[in-house]
Amino acid sequence: MKTSIATVSIAGDLAEKFAAISAAGFDGVEIFENDFLAFDGSPRDVGRMAGDTGLTITLFQPFRDFEGLPEPQRNRAFDRAERKFDVMQELGTDLMLVCSSVSPVSLGGIDRAAMDFHELGERAARRGLRVGYEALAWGRHVNDHRDAWEIVRRTDHPSVGLVLDSFHTLARRIELGSIRSIPADKIFIVQLADAPLIEMDLLYWSRHFRNMPGEGDLPVRQFMQAVVATGYDGYLSLEIFNDQFRGGSAKAISVDGRRSLVWLMDQVRREEPALEMAIPPMPDRIGVAGVEFIEFAADRQDAGQLGSLLRMLGFVEAGRHVSKEVTLYRQGEINIVINTERQGFAHSSFVVHGTSAYAMGLKVEDAAATVARAEALGAEMFHQRVGPGELSIPAIRGVGGGLIYFLDARTDLAKVWDIEFTPVTSARSGNGVGLTRIDHVGQTMAQEEMPSWLLFYVSIFRTTKTPMVDIVDPAGLVRSQVIEGLDKRFRLTLNGAESHRTLAGHFIAETFGSGVQHLALATDDIFATAAKLQANGFEPLQISMNYYDDVEARFGLDPEVADRLRSANILYDRDDNGEFFQLYAPTFGEGFIIEFVERRGAYAGYGAPNAPFRIAAQKRLMRPKGMPKL
Repeated sequence: MKTSIATVSIAGDLAEKFAAISAAGFDGVEIFENDFLAFDGSPRDVGRMAGDTGLTITLFQPFRDFEGLPEPQRNRAFDRAERKFDVMQELGTDLMLVCSSVSPVSLGGIDRAAMDFHELGERAARRGLRVGYEALAWGRHVNDHRDAWEIVRRTDHPSVGLVLDSFHTLARRIELGSIRSIPADKIFIVQLADAPLIEMDLLYWSRHFRNMPGEGDLPVRQFMQAVVATGYDGYLSLEIFNDQFRGGSAKAISVDGRRSLVWLMDQVRREEPALEMAIPPMPDRIGVAGVEFIEFAADRQDAGQLGSLLRMLGFVEAGRHVSKEVTLYRQGEINIVINTERQGFAHSSFVVHGTSAYAMGLKVEDAAATVARAEALGAEMFHQRVGPGELSIPAIRGVGGGLIYFLDARTDLAKVWDIEFTPVTSARSGNGVGLTRIDHVGQTMAQEEMPSWLLFYVSIFRTTKTPMVDIVDPAGLVRSQVIEGLDKRFRLTLNGAESHRTLAGHFIAETFGSGVQHLALATDDIFATAAKLQANGFEPLQISMNYYDDVEARFGLDPEVADRLRSANILYDRDDNGEFFQLYAPTFGEGFIIEFVERRGAYAGYGAPNAPFRIAAQKRLMRPKGMPKL
């Protein structure tokens, strides 16, 4: 598999782009003309820079408004093409992309266009160059790859071929089977992009909302299956126009790009096993059976406060690490670990972020296979010295630089609590409140990071993504999207903050980065849990009484049920399949959220309609802006 990416897809100057693209493992790079024109150097300098980083220049683009022009515009178009050929020869690339004309003076007609391309092919051949024709989705006369292919077919010149772009084909919902009949040697390059499904002008959609395959909603895999069926084995090149990417990290976007292509072709190989594809071998996506533990990094003072909170919530101190200052709290299947070590990664995380949930452990089918797949997809591995009595637990870096550990039932990893922890006698005498398991974990990040982490999770794990929803904070919007295991035993909400004034944005600002902000713990009886919590001295987040009057009317609740909700500060939601109950603790630290939930029936949501009201209640408890921490 040969991979490439267009310079327009990432931020920075050409030197920064080449370095990031090469470091991510790409083989080639498309030179977008505006990037070249802004560069203060010769085409030969650009070619040398690309070569020095190990990159092949796969394409020079775009050449616009060429075919079907009347005179004198036609003659000027060929003069322009000759100038571009001069540049290409100095750059050291042999392929130019010609996109279908949008010129208001262009004339229609497939034969007329084929005649123009035949002459262009003759001129290119004299220089040892090639031209590829692409149908823009908004082209004046040609906006369908089937018409572009017919023009190339009638041109019948070895130096003229077709450029297939997934966005242009999928945006117009063109039938994909038509690709399978195109001869592979006439496809000169394949460009790939995904996009969210949005009804808007095609040009604006393309210029501002393209993203990596797997980050959007278009059937890019099916597109590639059709391409691979032709026998094509040339470059797969990303061409992404996205406002956020242009302002993002060139390194991070490049890594995402490479990951998206590897995952895309892994999907194609599994769907079309009979087709030959040169793709790095890797295990299939990994199933996740749930969250085994959440681990906090803290100092001793905060650890004491957090431990007191957990005991009030019905957790018991179940174990202490055999060689480290690490304590295990447990209730039901929920394991909360507090790490107060003065060295190692947990301590470094505390120094940077303060008390935070810096790690989580996932129960997977095969921990070794999980790490192998993650590494093949460009995830950053994590290794730390193993101390006395410790297991070597596989781990990778996740959101905000935190850790994701993997445990399975195939090895001694399943015995981690027995091997690494000494039981505490008091664990037998807890005052549990009925919490059973972790329902979901919420990770908060800057909004522009969300596509990257969405791709990260869905490419490594056997998960699906739900549609994005807007969460209304009194100070702005927070974008939220859910990653779910196929059996719903693993649920993860990704929350993207656009403003530091929102609760999510405050958390990022005060903890110096993205991370786990929200822990939702399940119970089978929310009212019994609320009563037991109250008996332990717990004071829930106080919800406005106005909310309950509305809920009672909106859902037609019995007054008795509404009164029970009101008296316990429990939030309520309902869909066609079931009911959902939520009870919140006041925020801990700089906005960490603990929630108790009960799902009845097959309720599939996360209480999004309630978010504005609980956020307003949570923000009432935040320290005023400018007031220092005590």
